[in-house]
Amino acid sequence: MQKKYCESALLGFAVGDALGVPAEFKSRRYLIEHPIKDMVGYGTYNLPPGTFSDDTSLSMCLAEVLIDEYNIEKLAKYFLKWYDEAFWSARGEVFDVGNTTEKVILKLKQGEPAILAGNDDEYSNGNGSLMRILPLLFFIHNKPIEERFKYTSEVSSITHRHIRSIIGCFYYLEFARYIIQGKNKIEIYALLQQEIPAFLQKNNVPDTEIAHYNRLLKEDITLLHEENIRSSGYVVDTLEASIWCFMTTENYADAVLKAIALGDDTDTNASVTGGLAGLYYGIENIPTHWIAQLARKDEILIVAQMLSKKYAIE
Repeated sequence: MQKKYCESALLGFAVGDALGVPAEFKSRRYLIEHPIKDMVGYGTYNLPPGTFSDDTSLSMCLAEVLIDEYNIEKLAKYFLKWYDEAFWSARGEVFDVGNTTEKVILKLKQGEPAILAGNDDEYSNGNGSLMRILPLLFFIHNKPIEERFKYTSEVSSITHRHIRSIIGCFYYLEFARYIIQGKNKIEIYALLQQEIPAFLQKNNVPDTEIAHYNRLLKEDITLLHEENIRSSGYVVDTLEASIWCFMTTENYADAVLKAIALGDDTDTNASVTGGLAGLYYGIENIPTHWIAQLARKDEILIVAQMLSKKYAIE
C-alpha cells in the first residue's frame, strides 16, 4: 500500500497539533489525573475540538510556498499574512504565538530581510522553527546533504537563526527523509548517529553545540524513563521528546497521546511526533474520527496532494 507521504505527514502533524491544543501548559501530574485520550476541545484556549495552533498554520504557509517554488521572502510574507490576517489559521483567529516568532514578525514588518530576521543568540532556541519545518522535506528529500542543510538552515533562520535550532530541524528532516526511503526507525536512529555528527563536524559546527544533542546522537534515548524526558518549548527538549515518543510506541495514536501526556508544550510535542508517526505508519493508521474533526482537513489534503504532484512523491 502506498503511504501517500505528503498527506500522511501534513495530516499526522495537524491532528497531533489539534489533539494537544486543549492540554497546552497542563502539567504532567494534571494529565495523569485528566488524560487526553481523544480529540477534545474547550481546554486551555476554550476552542472547539479539531482546532490546530500556529504550528500547523506556519507549516501550511511553508507548504503553500513550496507548491509554487522555494522562496524565503514569500514565506516571510505568508507569516506576516498569518499574523495580521489569520491566514491558514484554524478558525480565523491567531492564538498561541511564540515569543521569539512574534519578535521576528515585528522585525519583518519593519523590512528586515527574511534570512536575517531570526534571532541568533543562545537564548532564542525555542521550538518555533522545528514546529513548522516538516513540509520542507518534500522539496529537499532528493538533494545532496549539503543542500539539504543549506535549505533547512534558511527556513529555520527566518525565526530561529542559532545553530542549535538549525541542528534540531536538520536531524528531524533527516529522520523523516529516511522514513520515506522505507527504512525502519531503529535503523534510522543508528544511521543518524553516524551521519549527523560527521556532517556537522565536517562543516565546522562546534562540538559544544553538537553535544546538546548527545542523548540522540550518542545514547539510546529509548532506554530513558519518562521522568527523564523534558517537554518544554526548548528545541532540544521537543526533538528528544518527539523521537522518544515515536521510538517507544508502535502506532500513530499511541505516539501522539504519549507526547501529550508529557505535559507543558503539548501541541508542539504532539505535532512534531505526529508528523513522523504519520509518515511512518501511513494515513490509514491515523484514527478516522480524529481526521474527521480536524479543522480545514479538506484544504490540508488538497495542499498535500499538490505537494505530492509537484515533487513526484507518494
